[in-house]
Amino acid sequence: MFGIELGKWIADGVNAVIDVIVENTGMFFRSVSDVIETIYEYTTDGLQIAPEPFTELALIVVVGLILWRLASWKFALGGALALILVAFLGLWSFTVDTIVLVLLATAMCLVISIPIGIAMGLNDGFERLMRPVLDLMQTMPAFVYLIPVVMFFGVGIVPAVFATLVFAMPPPIRLTNLGIRGVSSETKEAALSFGATKFQVLFKVQIPLAIPTIMAGVNQCIMLSLSMAVIASMIGAGGLGGEVLRGITRLNVGHGFIAGISIVCLAILLDRTAAVIHRKTMQKINIA
Repeated sequence: MFGIELGKWIADGVNAVIDVIVENTGMFFRSVSDVIETIYEYTTDGLQIAPEPFTELALIVVVGLILWRLASWKFALGGALALILVAFLGLWSFTVDTIVLVLLATAMCLVISIPIGIAMGLNDGFERLMRPVLDLMQTMPAFVYLIPVVMFFGVGIVPAVFATLVFAMPPPIRLTNLGIRGVSSETKEAALSFGATKFQVLFKVQIPLAIPTIMAGVNQCIMLSLSMAVIASMIGAGGLGGEVLRGITRLNVGHGFIAGISIVCLAILLDRTAAVIHRKTMQKINIA
């Protein structure tokens, strides 16, 4: 009885706080929502501006050339074959929607999380403050993130982007913090002894040496963004996750299966590409 009453009081208090926030910041959230939705729509429309066979071929060629430049022709061929498989499965437009959602959420996440990680690496007090917050974010079930974003942004692509952003933030924050703290004190003292300022030590010593660890966080961020983008189909994100959800709700196992195959192809492509960029970055640092 007492537990039920306490739970009701907490729920009512949370609802009251959310209502106050929404009432006083509604215009701000609408403006943010309009900007993100515009970027998403222009990007997806731009990638599908021509009739479907031509846009598919053009994007596959561009991705293949990029992968060839990053690694080798074998890697480029593998990536192109993965996209060709998705195209033959008839889910190309949904794949483009998912890619744009993942890249948009990842870019926003890194813009926020890397500076936070750097601040944690430089300030012990801030790290102690953020540690329980990150623990909470990482232990929170993924579906819980859908509740507040729907309250602030409704349903659609914008709440999906924000839910994905928040879900993917902890790993890049933690790994950026780890990378900054992993730079030895002797290295920093040597730079200071040569007349470098603290600002120069940060941007010319600590951050370059921490890049391999930061890139590992970027890789984790991309994969978590993809996994959350699938879950966010429950609030209208669409894309491949929406097709999986449609297959489940209509008991169409085959449709859900081919959508799942497309997600696997996309996940492998993004993961391998991030791994190659990570390896290239480490090679440049070792050469330098």
